[in-house]
Amino acid sequence: MRIGELARATGTTARALRHYEQAGLISSERAANDYRVYDERAVVRVRNIRYLLAAGLTLDDVRVFLPCLDGDVTAAPPSDKGLRVALERLAVLNERIAAQTEARDRLEAALRDTATVVRPV
Repeated sequence: MRIGELARATGTTARALRHYEQAGLISSERAANDYRVYDERAVVRVRNIRYLLAAGLTLDDVRVFLPCLDGDVTAAPPSDKGLRVALERLAVLNERIAAQTEARDRLEAALRDTATVVRPV
């Protein structure tokens, strides 16, 4: 199938597919007209990539799951390395959430302080 067909079948964009290919997560052949041509199995692989990205992993993180991207990622037990990567990503996300929460709280406090000092004209 061509790149547009794969994009439609997986709910993604041709640009994202080219990005996944550049990252080494999917591969294609080149037709005589130089169009990318993907195997039917690419549909499952791309859906799994998108599932892992939606779960908060990065493309670099997803590389760890290469051996199981052609199967049912949601049902397969994670490898020790996959589990370690997921736990590390969770820690990073928790740190970011904590930092954003602190920033929100500081902004909220500053607005409260300003509201008591500034009087409407």
